[in-house]
Amino acid sequence: MPQLLAIKGLHKSYGQTEVLKGVTCTLEQSDVVCVIGSSGSGKTTMLRCINMLEDFDDGTIEVDGQTIGYELRDGVRHRRRERDIARHRALTGMVFQQFNLFPHMTALDNITLGLIKAKKLTRPEAVAIAERWLDRVGLLSRKGHFPGQLSGGQQQRVAIARAVAMNPKLMLFDEVTSALDPELVNEVLQVIKDLAAEGMTMLLVTHEMRFAYEVATRVIFMNEGRIAEEGDPRKMFHAPATERLAEFLKNSSFH
Repeated sequence: MPQLLAIKGLHKSYGQTEVLKGVTCTLEQSDVVCVIGSSGSGKTTMLRCINMLEDFDDGTIEVDGQTIGYELRDGVRHRRRERDIARHRALTGMVFQQFNLFPHMTALDNITLGLIKAKKLTRPEAVAIAERWLDRVGLLSRKGHFPGQLSGGQQQRVAIARAVAMNPKLMLFDEVTSALDPELVNEVLQVIKDLAAEGMTMLLVTHEMRFAYEVATRVIFMNEGRIAEEGDPRKMFHAPATERLAEFLKNSSFH
């Protein structure tokens, strides 16, 4: 299988605080990789570096064979031009904790906006794609609703539809259920499970341990800016190789 994502020696600091300390990992086509770990372990920062929402200090990130963010010229690291970064960013779709929908636009228009502006589709083409994805996340009947008229779970499902409609190679999910009421969590996780079943390549930062256990092809456990352990979720959750992971799981929602 070709590698869709290859991260090598990723370092990132905020001032004196080193948040990522040489992270290296890969994803292949159709992998569903869940990243777990306590707050401040670097999970979200790693995700944000992949699509250059954060600059990073050292290391390389490749998505679908394209080197993201920086290039070496005469042995010196240079940030790529903004238009190259924008082009590379289109290889990934990202869904955040907060839904980040435009409040003054309907569910449908939130999805068509990127298709028209970035993909240069005609409005009828964009509407057809948006309606298909709204149908897939169970919200076609709400296409004319504004975000304020939708529940948190519905807003997050629109946000997922918006990201997937752009046809990215890789989907990034950052704690997409953490802002939701508990009873709304499952409707969002079900959409992600359906995408996984269809072979969408995904990297998810999550604290939903049961979901990670059931859906992930691989789990990455991050601790203090490094990957402390990774592997098959069944092995890791039932027989953690490190004390740190054992302790983390004991305090988590996975029993």
